Amino acid sequence: MEVTPDAFVDENSDGGSLQIDALHELRDLASDATVIVHGVGLSIGSHDGWSDDYLRCLDQLMDTVNVAWHSEHLGYTMVRGEFLGTMLPLPRTKEALELAIERVAAIQERYPSPFLLENVVRLLPDYDSDYTEAEFLNELTSATGCGLLLDVYNLECDRANNGFEIEKFLNEIDLKTVREIHVAGGVEHRGIMLDVHSRPMKASTLNLAKEVFTRAPYVETVTYELLDEAAPILGPDLIASELVRMRAMLESAPTASRAVTQ
Repeated sequence: MEVTPDAFVDENSDGGSLQIDALHELRDLASDATVIVHGVGLSIGSHDGWSDDYLRCLDQLMDTVNVAWHSEHLGYTMVRGEFLGTMLPLPRTKEALELAIERVAAIQERYPSPFLLENVVRLLPDYDSDYTEAEFLNELTSATGCGLLLDVYNLECDRANNGFEIEKFLNEIDLKTVREIHVAGGVEHRGIMLDVHSRPMKASTLNLAKEVFTRAPYVETVTYELLDEAAPILGPDLIASELVRMRAMLESAPTASRAVTQ
């Protein structure tokens, strides 16, 4: 079971506390299911500091529930204390890499569970870079020992929007660091593919997930992402059929002998 702490913050708190009933329910469920955590609110790449509210929530969760691993997005949502309304990736510079390495080390010291980082969609023109996308991630994982959560739909968005070369990226990235894969279906707005998880998966997304799953030897989980708001629109039958499609894809992969959660 993948849990997003941001989704059950206690609205009566100062923003740094989780709903007690939800925590106790998760603790009970953890006796029957493996729990992993995927956050959106840390803003690990903000120059002036990340979200202390998110970390306090994560402290609560980690103290209550046995977590196999936790993950966050390699991006930022805050600048000078102001919320951007979206998430942007870090510039691939030496300075940004040093900041990310320092932040990851602090996370790893704070929590014993393994930590993964996810690639973020590039909505703006690329920055001047010292590294390719794969080089930046390889340097980060090599320096810290953290793992990767590879979102293949995000890769497709970058290819459609910016001409990102996915195959070149997969040939450069150290796929041994990938522990989890995300798949999704999104929307197109004014010619831009957006990372809005609200649709069934395209065949191309499933095929890309299958390729990564086949080539990445330590993937344990493939997750179909869907926004809460989209669930009643798609309906339980369609969502279930998507999970069946995903499982069939994994079972047909040459190395599909590993445990997969849905």
